[in-house]
Amino acid sequence: MTAINHIWAQLPPMPREQLVAAVAGYESAGLEGIWASQTFGAPFLPLSAAAAVSEKVKLGTGIALAFVRSPLETACNIMDLDLISGGRAVLGLGSSAQSLTEGAFGSSYGKPLTHMREVIGMVRQIVAKGHTGELGVLEGEYHRLDLANFRTLAPPVRTEIPIYLPAVFQNACEMAGETTDGLLGHPLWNAQWIRDVAAPALKRGLDKAGRPRSAVTVNLQMFVAVNPDKREAINDARANVAFYSQSPQYLRYFDGIGMGDPARALQERFAAGDLAGMVAACTDEMVESIALVGPKDEVLRRFHERVEHADACTPVIPHYGLEPDKMAFYSAGIADLFYGN
Repeated sequence: MTAINHIWAQLPPMPREQLVAAVAGYESAGLEGIWASQTFGAPFLPLSAAAAVSEKVKLGTGIALAFVRSPLETACNIMDLDLISGGRAVLGLGSSAQSLTEGAFGSSYGKPLTHMREVIGMVRQIVAKGHTGELGVLEGEYHRLDLANFRTLAPPVRTEIPIYLPAVFQNACEMAGETTDGLLGHPLWNAQWIRDVAAPALKRGLDKAGRPRSAVTVNLQMFVAVNPDKREAINDARANVAFYSQSPQYLRYFDGIGMGDPARALQERFAAGDLAGMVAACTDEMVESIALVGPKDEVLRRFHERVEHADACTPVIPHYGLEPDKMAFYSAGIADLFYGN
């Protein structure tokens, strides 16, 4: 599998006419799939709309927050999407930040990897056996589901739907190798982290479970700003890199790639409510380490450095802080460089 031939795109919620046009464009360009992410609203709804106006592209929740709804609701949602799409659904499940899960959603976070393993296990059981009436009681540390009288109205399109796990740190990569069908790499990852940390951790998980490398599809998300004016591309990507870097949970990552000092500086500015200071604290070196910025040939060179360890790729524009004309410009750059290969 060559990553440049397996390109995915991000689909945010948008008005009907725009969504129909976007999905048609992705299909005509030969993209493998579309991700819809969850910040607040669940991603199943825009993907269901995309399913109704498409025939081929895979439709992935990239990601759905795993701890803010019952595993039963998650399983039923992904089975519904698989039904509407004719078997094209992919379930990406993420833990997100503890502050978002507990604060904004009022849900239990707990130990994220333990909690995630429990959710994945329950979702798989419901998808596989929800139509049989044989589930009984599913009980774990975080959830107790009495499904003794539960039965779906019909068998699912597929009794096994691919599950992807997003990751920043090595423990999640290892868990993906051990238990899931896919690993969705964080767009903050740089080439060094992918090569020296993520790939070896994935292998450890695969080896632990006795699984081949082909058992897990690695899809790398990347911030991409194609622009013949590299200085402009760096400046345009700076706010986005800063915004995605403002969580203290990521400090271990930034220390690991040698960017701990600017990360601490921008996090301090964010905590003080100084968004302009947050952006200013994000150095050129930090932007270039994380985002693929500059002319086509440079972006492609750095792209190939990263996808040596990947099977698919999701290039996304550095959208935070960009005006609509810049968003359109960088979206066109991604389409020109990656779509239709």
